[in-house]
Parts: sequence; C-alpha cells; structure tokens
Amino acid sequence: MTTTLITGANKGLGFETARRLVAAGHTVYVGARDADRGRRAARELGARFVLLDVTDDASVAAAAKTIEADGGLDVLVNNAGIEVRGEDNAIPTAAQTTADEMRRVFDTNVFGVVRVLHAFLPLLERSAAPVVVNVSSGLASLTGLSDPASPAHFYPAVAYPASKTAVNMITVQYAKAFPALRVNAVEPGFTATDLNGHAGTQTVEQGAEIVVRMAQVGPDGPTGGYFDVHGPLPW
Repeated sequence: MTTTLITGANKGLGFETARRLVAAGHTVYVGARDADRGRRAARELGARFVLLDVTDDASVAAAAKTIEADGGLDVLVNNAGIEVRGEDNAIPTAAQTTADEMRRVFDTNVFGVVRVLHAFLPLLERSAAPVVVNVSSGLASLTGLSDPASPAHFYPAVAYPASKTAVNMITVQYAKAFPALRVNAVEPGFTATDLNGHAGTQTVEQGAEIVVRMAQVGPDGPTGGYFDVHGPLPW
C-alpha cells in the first residue's frame, strides 16, 4: 500500500489530487491547516486527516510524527501555495510589490516546501519507492516569462513567479542530493481555484492530471525535472 501526504488538500487541486490517488489505491493524508475543513475533506474522500500548517515548524514536525507512528510515507505532494492579489482579484505590479508581500508568499510557497521536505525526508528515505511532487507553475519558467511570444510574459507580479522559480531550484537540488527519491516539479496549468479567484481556464480535474501522474512514477521514472501534461518544460 502506497501512503501519500498532500499539503493544502482540503480544496482545489490538492483535493482533486487526493480524490484521484485514493481511487488509485493510495492511503492519502489530507494535510490542512484548518482542522474542520481538513476533517470534512478527508471524510468525503475516504482519506485520513493530518493537521499541517506549512508555515509553522511545530505543526510540520507534529504531522511528521503522526504519519511516522502510523507506518511511514511513500509519496509527498507539496501542493500548498498562495498568490497575493488585490481588490477585484487584481494582480499586483512590480511597482506595487513590497518586501512584506515577498516574505508572505515565500513563507508558504518556498520555505513551506523546505520545512515539509526537511521533516519528512527521514520517512521517505525508508520507503522502497519514495516520490516527491512539488507543485510549481508555468510562471516559474524564466524562459517563458522572458519570451514576448509566451502568454506568461505578460504576467506582471513578482512574488508568485519568483517563489515558483525557487521551487524549481529546490526540486533540482533535492533530486541531486537524494538520488533514491523521484523529485519533480509540475505545472498544472491555469486552473480555476481559490488561489486565482477562479479566473483559471482549466478545471481542477484537468489541472490535477500531471500531479497525479508524477505522484505515481516508479523508481525508474524521471527525477529533477519540470513537467506539464505534455512533457518536460523549459526552465
């Protein structure tokens, strides 16, 4: 039996990923910082709930102890993430970006990934087929954002794409450091979720496809890569 933890799994892409992996036979932990929402989601999915706030060291450590006591972990999906928007779902410009905004976004999207990885690596290293999926974004691609022919080029904010570019770097470095693990970053596509005020053009079912696929790679699968549903993406 494969045991999987998904952070931020009480709604959106995390919830749909959990649903699909439960259907595939995984024992899934719904990681959520809101206990009521997390338990409700877990009951609906036929999953397990673990209280997990990726911005809090003690919360992450407690979640790791809980899952270790229950038998360990095989797959970690770092899905929890935020994007700061203004009134009327407006995307902040570079001129509006502050250090506080950058710090807030990085605490969840970047430091949160490292917190969770650091706590759960000992469990993953005991697995026969450990997998890490870091949910990134097409906006993480320096190639895309610097190319006027790419739709990503016109996204004006700084904090969110910078955080996801950092996630890609984390992916590469952890993949090199832990060759027994399959560690990859994925781009779900512009999916309608609370993160973007449901402005996305894809459904969560479409967005979760690459997350679910990479959560199920075997020991001979890719590692240190950056993928969408069509294949590898340019960094």
